[in-house]
Amino acid sequence: MAYLELQNITKSFADAHIIKGVNLAIEKGEFIVFVGPSGCGKSTLLRLIAGLEPITGGRLVLDGQDISHVASGKRGLAMVFQSYALYPHMSVYDNMSFALKLAGVDQQTIRQKVSQAATSLNLTQYLDRTPKELSGGQRQRVAIGRAIVRSPKVFLFDEPLSNLDAALRGNTRVEIHKLHKALGATTIYVTHDQVEAMTLADRVVVLKDGLIEQVGTPLELYDRPANRFVAQFIGMPSMNMVAADAVPSFSQLSRGKLPADGFLGVRPEGVRVYPQGRGLGEPGRVDLIEALGADTLIHVDVNGTQLIARQNERTPLRAGESVQVELDPSVLHLFNREGRALHA
Repeated sequence: MAYLELQNITKSFADAHIIKGVNLAIEKGEFIVFVGPSGCGKSTLLRLIAGLEPITGGRLVLDGQDISHVASGKRGLAMVFQSYALYPHMSVYDNMSFALKLAGVDQQTIRQKVSQAATSLNLTQYLDRTPKELSGGQRQRVAIGRAIVRSPKVFLFDEPLSNLDAALRGNTRVEIHKLHKALGATTIYVTHDQVEAMTLADRVVVLKDGLIEQVGTPLELYDRPANRFVAQFIGMPSMNMVAADAVPSFSQLSRGKLPADGFLGVRPEGVRVYPQGRGLGEPGRVDLIEALGADTLIHVDVNGTQLIARQNERTPLRAGESVQVELDPSVLHLFNREGRALHA
């Protein structure tokens, strides 16, 4: 039996069906990331697990116990919010220890737990400060520390890095990853940022319209997407899609496996762009060059179809130039009209 099981979970608000029957098994110690576009239900699902919203149907089972209707404070879970939710008049120490004090934990144990958490989060020198004296990244670490001292069965993170700038987001993401490895705690993390999902998760749960589209390791989702939605949601830039009748020479690369009304998918690194006359591919035109330093993204138009190529080397090509475009046949993905993957 899995450590945490979601069994046909549903959630409705009046006539609005938000979660439409989610089944998921999470093992002890796993780092699970819920990812999907805005409105897909990922934060709602996390709140149902936390007990902040009552479920409409189904069962939640944690460590063999049905917690479907157990009060939030008695589920043994700890949640870290996007907004930090710190008490502004309290010190860092008091913020981190507040829940333990309410639970009647003795002072020596509290000091020990707060000290250990502060050390792991590099907050020891800030324990006497109030939140207004901290940076955004430090405040988020305090919120994480407050969760750690409770020694919960499951950590729940609801887009905890959204309020941070890009540099802090990257640094804090690394800290969360290291912390998970050190604690070995079961973690569920909600984000709309696929980079966070790909770098943090043991398994990623892709949600759309209140349903799970696919569950798998980051590379499983990248290499073997179950459908067009997952294929184009996972990966940056997203997978190129070419209608079967748009560029006949590309469709022929499938050796007859692509339906006439289907779609051919290829990641940007599977697209090759050459100066005119140097390749055997389809003629095209460069629309845009994105020089990112380590990578170069080349936007090309092939017979009215927009494609993005990614290459490691820099390019002498310029916008407006005519080029030859080839696809690597070994990395193609085939999808039927409904968007279901047929072959990868």
